[in-house]
Amino acid sequence: MWLLGFVLEVSVIVCSLFRRGLLRYFTLNLYMLAAASITVGQFVVIHRFGFSSTEYFYFYYYSDTLLTILLYFCVIQLYQQVFEEMGVSNQIRGASLLLLSGTAWVSFMMVRQNQTHLTGRFVVELSQNLYFVGLILTYVLWGAVMKMRETRSRLIQFVLALGVYFSAYSATYALRNLFPHLELTKILPPLVGTWLPLAWTYTFWKVPEEARLAAASLVTPSTLTR
Repeated sequence: MWLLGFVLEVSVIVCSLFRRGLLRYFTLNLYMLAAASITVGQFVVIHRFGFSSTEYFYFYYYSDTLLTILLYFCVIQLYQQVFEEMGVSNQIRGASLLLLSGTAWVSFMMVRQNQTHLTGRFVVELSQNLYFVGLILTYVLWGAVMKMRETRSRLIQFVLALGVYFSAYSATYALRNLFPHLELTKILPPLVGTWLPLAWTYTFWKVPEEARLAAASLVTPSTLTR
């Protein structure tokens, strides 16, 4: 599964490069580059120290937080793309930094009473909270896409892919909490993890930047998962 994930993550960057979307969607490509690098890093750490080692524990949670932060900025870049005609890119960037800082502060306040492993607990808390923020922002963004009758097919596909990804991960997390001993909950996360690079690879390769979609054909992320 790791090999499949790595190949898909690299394929996003390759397809983006060939379809001339590397700079326009720079943050999305940066996220995939980081994800591919971390996939290799996980393999190396497990091979050297073992799956149950402290080294892998810290590598996993710190790298997961890094990816969550980058995914947050992917959402922000899509906001900038959707609202680019309004000329509010700087305002969106400033608001995103304030929101990130606020989320980090709230995360720190939630764990500051715990004096042991404070940094590690903060990293985990920040990742969870920022993931929730990204989930909400993605659905708000989709609402804006619907309201503004956005027709840029590639941009719509990117937003939809994120909506499905966040929805699937949320469902997996809920299922794991309800049935902690269910074997399926161990298989689902890596499977869900392949969705985003797969969807973005398809979008870069098959959907031209100039393609337009009729507003009447727009659907919601929940519709796609039915």
